Amino acid sequence: MSPTPRVAVAVAACGVLAILLPGWLCLLLTLAIVVATVVDGLLARRHPPRLRVDAPAIAPRGLPVAVTVRPEPPEPGLRLRLAGLPSVAVEGGEGRGVLDARVTARRRGHHRLPAPVARRTGPLRLGRWDHGGGEGPAIRVLPDYRTAHRLAIAIRSGRATTGLRRQGPLGLGTDFDHVRDYAPEDDIRQVNWRASDRLGRPMSNQRRVEADRDAVLLVDSGRLGAAPSGAGDGSLLLDRWLDAAAAVAATADALDDHVGTIAYDARIRRRLAPRRAGGDAVVRALHDLDPRPVDSDHERAFRAVGGSRRAFVLVLTDLLDEAAAGPLLAAAPVLARRHALCVAAIEEPRLRALATTAPEDEVGALAQAVAVDVRAARDAVALRLRAAGAVVLSAPPDALAATCVRAYLRAKRRVAL
Repeated sequence: MSPTPRVAVAVAACGVLAILLPGWLCLLLTLAIVVATVVDGLLARRHPPRLRVDAPAIAPRGLPVAVTVRPEPPEPGLRLRLAGLPSVAVEGGEGRGVLDARVTARRRGHHRLPAPVARRTGPLRLGRWDHGGGEGPAIRVLPDYRTAHRLAIAIRSGRATTGLRRQGPLGLGTDFDHVRDYAPEDDIRQVNWRASDRLGRPMSNQRRVEADRDAVLLVDSGRLGAAPSGAGDGSLLLDRWLDAAAAVAATADALDDHVGTIAYDARIRRRLAPRRAGGDAVVRALHDLDPRPVDSDHERAFRAVGGSRRAFVLVLTDLLDEAAAGPLLAAAPVLARRHALCVAAIEEPRLRALATTAPEDEVGALAQAVAVDVRAARDAVALRLRAAGAVVLSAPPDALAATCVRAYLRAKRRVAL
């Protein structure tokens, strides 16, 4: 129980009246106010309100969802409050009569918010009582699947113009679509020699993109994934990698491809074989994955890919330096010979700004030197991976998902799968 501001005003008035009235009378009035406050609070305690909480069972990481708290039956004078958690922010967490809040989770996994609190004021408006609302809402936070689905919808809406159709065996024997300029990653068998001779520049045959291909998403959940992503929202590298994995998985569903995943550190933590319409299964398999403080065994993860069919293999990891990426560099050539290997990493905006902005003082110059060294080490790792046959992607945190989707579509368009 707690007093309302009216009690403070009434007690202050008694103090002023003590100048004009006898002291014993003012003391008696103060005592009456205290008793009335206690009685009013006890009246507010009777018949605790029943609170109804409407919250989604699942929510995407980093995006707000609506949560509503209302008493049943309605009670317009009831003050409602919903608190957050260190990893879950609540906007508009207080209201009267009905509470409409926006909840944003910064971390994936299962979260249970504190129970909502209802504050009822007694009929005399002197005392009030806080009532707990039982259990708080439980929300299962997944990677950013809304962005993933938007990308997939964009792909699906362009399906009629991309010439997608289901094919049989994998190979270059797909239907001809059109002639385009030659790209360095094109197979030599795609070159249209007649068109090249006629136009005076290399030209390639563009074939219709095949469906029924395999995509395998490898997510590094070792110590490197525990670093901040640099996006400014408290997300980790692993959070952003999982957002990108969700986007590619949703795109694979839109293209009628098979998609699976392997999450690994020193061991295989999650494994899902490629399957049709496997995007949701991939997201649910990875949604509660947390980084562990161990070095990742890339070779073990690459062996787990296996399979006789050529697949698009996306490795989401961090290219910190040649020493840390040694196992990845050693294992990449074997996988690149059998599959279309793509390695994606996040380019931290702050690191890029430090390396490309003129320093203002000695401290800034030292910071720039460190940033340049770090970027040079990452570029060296990327160069060695490309020499091994891998496609290497580097993008800011907010652009990683779209960059990975473009690489996946490019691999299909170039018949790299």
